[in-house]
Amino acid sequence: MFTVKKLATAVAAAAVLAASIGSAQAVNFKASHQWPGGKGDLRDEMVQMIARHMKEQNTGVNIRVYPGKSLFKPKEQWGAMTKGRLDITAFPLSYAGGRHPEFNLTLMPGLVKNQEHAARLNDSPFMARIKEIMAENGVMVLADTWLAGGFVSKTQCVLEPEDVKGQRFRAAGKAFNQMLAAAGATITSMPSSEIYSGLQTGVLDGANTSSSSLISYRIYEQVSCLTAPGENALWVMYEPILIAKSSFDKLSPEQQAELLKAGEAAEKFAAEEAVKVDKELVEVYKKAGVKVVEMTPEQVAKWRAIAETSSYQAFAEQVAGGRELLDQALAVE
Repeated sequence: MFTVKKLATAVAAAAVLAASIGSAQAVNFKASHQWPGGKGDLRDEMVQMIARHMKEQNTGVNIRVYPGKSLFKPKEQWGAMTKGRLDITAFPLSYAGGRHPEFNLTLMPGLVKNQEHAARLNDSPFMARIKEIMAENGVMVLADTWLAGGFVSKTQCVLEPEDVKGQRFRAAGKAFNQMLAAAGATITSMPSSEIYSGLQTGVLDGANTSSSSLISYRIYEQVSCLTAPGENALWVMYEPILIAKSSFDKLSPEQQAELLKAGEAAEKFAAEEAVKVDKELVEVYKKAGVKVVEMTPEQVAKWRAIAETSSYQAFAEQVAGGRELLDQALAVE
């Protein structure tokens, strides 16, 4: 006879078993990025969104976020992922261009026009090849993210190529370095997290980086002029949310589905928020007393002409399969 006492015992045993299974399925992930945490940077918010979603849905996937390069230095994150030391990151892909030169095409002057154009690029053979290279190195994309950016200077507004001549400049990525050098600038390489101190100490006269970084790192405190992306952005960078494939494979199908759902929501958030951030950039810098300008289509064309004989040409000649990959990217209207 199945008594109430036996039923209670069975229920208790089932609860213990369920707890045991839940505990066994629990996964702890580390997520790292270089930007300030809790200060409105949309890349931090994307990672936090994913972490919150996994917690709120009781998936058993616990994601601890390490912002502000507190776990790994900016450019170390790619190697950490491929070696299984890091699970998730918000990462400017061109930072890994030294290891995989094809990635330098994800920050090429004038290649991406706006968010709508970026969305079309995401579904192109060009990005399919970029993601294939990532997959070959054990990394997959949770959220595609493209962010526009601008130029800042302590000396004069940057509109024409001649405006950077003789300036000590920081650019994110090899292609922009090549273009700026061809325009007469002296290049100093550093992650965006070091731009503020570079300007403050006189190591830099100017820099370019994303709108989000220009705000969250308070660069407005060190410059006299901002060239905002506006309608004619020259600087648009691919900064996806990535996960190590080995980490993704640890998850159950249900957990994987929720993580992909969270990544999709973060991607949609970023595409909408990036447009708002570009507008906020202008407001923040004007409020700080910084002069704000925008390039005209004619000025962008001058920069593009220099890029075609420096950045574009070097990529096509020096990267295996570079001409084909560049043509694939340029074919996306």
